[in-house]
Amino acid sequence: MSSAEITAQGKQGVADSDRTYLLDCLKKIIQIRTFEQCALEASQAIPPKVVGSIHLCAGQEAVPVATVAGLDPADQIISTYRGHGWALAAGLPVREVLGEVCQRSIGINGGRGGSAYLMAPWTRFIGENSIVGAGVPIACGVAQANVAAANGNVVIVSIGDGAFNQGATHEGLAFAAARNLPVLIVCENNGWSELTPTAQTFKIARIAQRASGYGIPGVTIDGTDPVAIRDTIRHAADRARGGGGPALIECRVPRLWGHYNRDIEHYRSKEDRQNATERDPVLAISTRLIEIGAITRDAVDEMTAGAKSEMDALLEQVLSSPLPDPATALDHVWAPVAHAAAADAAQNGEPRTMSYIQAVNEALTRELETRPEVLVYGEDVGHAGGIFGASRNLLKTFGAGRVFDTPISESAILGSAIGSALMGMKPIVEIMWGDFLLVALDQLINQAANIRYVTAGRSSVPIVVRTQQGATPGSCAQHSQSLEALLAHIPGLRVALPATPQDAYDLLRSAVASPDPCILFEARGLYQSTGPVRTSGPIQPIGKAVVRTTGTRAAIVTWGTALGPSLEAANKIGDVSVLDLRWLSPLDEDTLRQIVLDAQGRVVVAHEANRTGGFGAEIVARLHEMLGERLPLKIKRVASPDIRMPAAPVLSQRLLPNAETIASAVRAIMV
Repeated sequence: MSSAEITAQGKQGVADSDRTYLLDCLKKIIQIRTFEQCALEASQAIPPKVVGSIHLCAGQEAVPVATVAGLDPADQIISTYRGHGWALAAGLPVREVLGEVCQRSIGINGGRGGSAYLMAPWTRFIGENSIVGAGVPIACGVAQANVAAANGNVVIVSIGDGAFNQGATHEGLAFAAARNLPVLIVCENNGWSELTPTAQTFKIARIAQRASGYGIPGVTIDGTDPVAIRDTIRHAADRARGGGGPALIECRVPRLWGHYNRDIEHYRSKEDRQNATERDPVLAISTRLIEIGAITRDAVDEMTAGAKSEMDALLEQVLSSPLPDPATALDHVWAPVAHAAAADAAQNGEPRTMSYIQAVNEALTRELETRPEVLVYGEDVGHAGGIFGASRNLLKTFGAGRVFDTPISESAILGSAIGSALMGMKPIVEIMWGDFLLVALDQLINQAANIRYVTAGRSSVPIVVRTQQGATPGSCAQHSQSLEALLAHIPGLRVALPATPQDAYDLLRSAVASPDPCILFEARGLYQSTGPVRTSGPIQPIGKAVVRTTGTRAAIVTWGTALGPSLEAANKIGDVSVLDLRWLSPLDEDTLRQIVLDAQGRVVVAHEANRTGGFGAEIVARLHEMLGERLPLKIKRVASPDIRMPAAPVLSQRLLPNAETIASAVRAIMV
């Protein structure tokens, strides 16, 4: 497939073999158009029968219909939020798709996804994505799983023209090209980036020209011609299936209606609307078929009227179906947590002394050995063995199919992990510095955290994200933040902070065993610390805190890098308990409650993160809710001040909590 522009073939005639195909396409396109008209009218009724924004694909229907015709039945699809046509073309039941658009219990997601976020990863239709461009990295992950399974499947991801100015799109394309993945990116270019003409934001004539920058082929075709679309997709899919890698197919389509259901298009010229109307695929295909005598105008009108009658009747059924049960609104945020036994239960065998980072490496090794679905990857993770050595020798031992390097593309790393996990893989990905998570939070917060909930537990993304954080001498403000509170705030994510070599091993293995997405905040300041590590015990359930020392005069509640100074402070004073939370989500409230009761309400909460909005505030709030009416509470927080972290060690050490500041706080509450 060359990078030259491809125009639709066969406008002047239709091969006999394509007559039946075009008639079938016309019928499906009319069904999708009628579906969209039905949804639009329901949302614009007074009062509206469907609330919220709906993004409709009028004018673009030929693209999903003909794309599916060019694919194999098992090939998968990810679409934009303008995805009703893709869902229907992929074979989802019309009733369940309309039910989801109308937010009814019979919807494919029971009303949890709605029009812009319906998904069915247990089918070939992985789902829509309501974040512009975010589907491309996820498609890479689905393709990655297909390669691992050697099933020959190809993944289609549809995006709009505006998405080609999104970072996630570029990262996904770079990732797909570097990994030579069987992904086809289908750009439905309707000339509008939401309410802005695409021509104002691009300096190239065709979006497909951008493909050459990634070293992949790109073509531009008429997105109203089912024959051109089918044949182009088939050629690109066969190429990808044979190891040729990704391709970009730009489909030029008209936008017949507004960006969304309430868009009055005050910004759009009459000429532009008229040009779009003249390119209507229903008109173009039916005219073509009439000209060759394959159908009559009356038959087209009857087909349209029949589709409307069926859709009206279906809408009536859907609107009379039950609304979702409010009692289920809290269900399926996380998988149920197994009972967490004591952290040292059933530990067998003699411990070995190893460093924190060696314990991480040992845990990764064990998971790769025992779980064939595990993948380990990230920036510099393969050949170099990780910038801190966490994955050293894993590539040599387990091969490049399971341990590999990626482009410097955090969104693609996290998004691909999500896509692979949806297909049954268990990705363990490394984000080199916790600060770098901030350039790709969408994939964790808007993607990974949502999927179990939106699918009512039918799908999950059990990814493990390893990263490290905290201040070390010489590190700048962009490499020193402690961000655990940010992600512990997000429903659907699990968050842990191992502070010892044993926990570096245990918590990583627990995270891999969890069915939910887990983020492990390691501490590079602890990487070279050593201690005994038992590797023969059972994998622990997530969510269990550990009482490191016991006492009744006061309690210190802590986690991560503040554990060491907290233990030192407790030793200075004596008879002071130290609780290492280890997991912030789920939080071990039972152990927290008991240790505070034992200390008669005298508590210091210590953490490295800055004070305002730190997770310590959440601990204080919960203690007041749990125990405030039961006993008087005397609580202090010890944290870094609300300031950026300087590079000079003499400055940063002045700001970080230490044994003396923690001990001083303990003494203050004991008065």
